[in-house]
Formats: sequence, C-alpha cells, structure tokens
Amino acid sequence: MQATVEFDPSYSLLTIDLSPGESIKAEPGAMVAQQSVVMATGMSGSGGLFGGIRRMMGGESFFVNTFTAEATGGWVSLAPPAPGDVGSFSLEPGTNLFLQSSSFLASTGNVQIDSQFQGFRGFFSGESLFFIRAYAQQGTGTVYYNSYGAIKEVAVTPGQELVVDTGHLVAFTDDVEYSIGKVGGIRSLIAGGEGLVMKFRGSGTVWIQTRNLASLAEKLNPFLPKRGQ
Repeated sequence: MQATVEFDPSYSLLTIDLSPGESIKAEPGAMVAQQSVVMATGMSGSGGLFGGIRRMMGGESFFVNTFTAEATGGWVSLAPPAPGDVGSFSLEPGTNLFLQSSSFLASTGNVQIDSQFQGFRGFFSGESLFFIRAYAQQGTGTVYYNSYGAIKEVAVTPGQELVVDTGHLVAFTDDVEYSIGKVGGIRSLIAGGEGLVMKFRGSGTVWIQTRNLASLAEKLNPFLPKRGQ
C-alpha cells in the first residue's frame, strides 16, 4: 500500500495505491475517484450499536466505507470536506491517537475507531464532548487525518506547557495530558477574542490547524439570510 498526497496544503487529495486484496477504510463521502476496487459499507470500529452511537456523538459517521483492491490491484482517491491539509500517523500496537471531531479521514484495515468522552472538560471547551480515538489491534497501522487549513506538528516537552485554541486542534498522542483553561483574565476571555484554550503537558505531539471553521461560520453568519426574511 502506497499513499500520495497532492495539492497540499489548501486542497489536498489523498491517493492510496492498493495491492491485490489490500483494503483501506474511509469516512463516507470522502471518495473522489477509484479504479479496480470494491466498496463495502459497514459499522466503523468496535462496540457494536452502542459503539456506533458513541462515534456519532464524537462527530464521526456511524458507518465506514472499506475499499478493497481487485485481483489486479487498484487505487482510490480521498478528500476531506473542507479545504485543507492531509496528514498521517503510524500507530504501534498499544498506542492511541486522539482526533478532534471530523478530523478522521481514513485508516488501514487494522485500525479501529472509537470515541472517548471528555467529561465536563469537553462541555466547557465549546467543542465536541467526545474525541475520536484511533488504535491498532494487530500490527502497525496508519491513520490519515485532515484539517481546515494547513497542519503544523508541535512537540510537547516536559516542563513546558503548550496552549492551543480549542478550534485549532486536530489531534494529539496519548502521552500528553490536557486541561481546559483561559488565556489571561476574565476581561481577556470576554473581550480578547480568544475564548477557551487547551493546555497540554507531558512528552508527546500535538497537531494544530491554521484555520478555524467555527470562526469562519461566525464571520459569514451576518451575511446569511434569516428565517422569515
């Protein structure tokens, strides 16, 4: 299996070349084009019906499409719904990658997708109450994630705190811890335009995106037609 990303970072297209019998799982609606592959639709990840409901609450689809190459091999091209970048992360057995809702694009067949409840931290963050959790059950797997805008990888080092606006988070490894807080005092929270942030500590990696979809929606809202007008 070979992966190629074209037209990044603004309008990224992920193309997966599959050997005979190889499979790739992807979010419904992500396919742009394909050749010599068979598509099947089923529930994503583990946990049965309740697991599917949890994944929906995490911003992921209840179903997932699996593309399997025919006897001669094939390829499938995938793209995220918003203009932005596509990245990948190699998952070793026993490790997890946590993604913000809607950041999951695709994964190899041995990667499972679940969700993890954030508790009250998610409620106060203004984002989803759930993170998407990706993990490999057998062998090394690969998960492909997308962003709105470009992606930047930032290292979290011991003794240093990384502060990220909640709307700019893409993903983070499971060896960092986070809390929800604010930048500055109450006046900054109300009038500073930054809102709540996530504060990461430990030793790991965080991926951030250069644009915020919620901020764009807020900017466009005054120009949208109102009901009854």
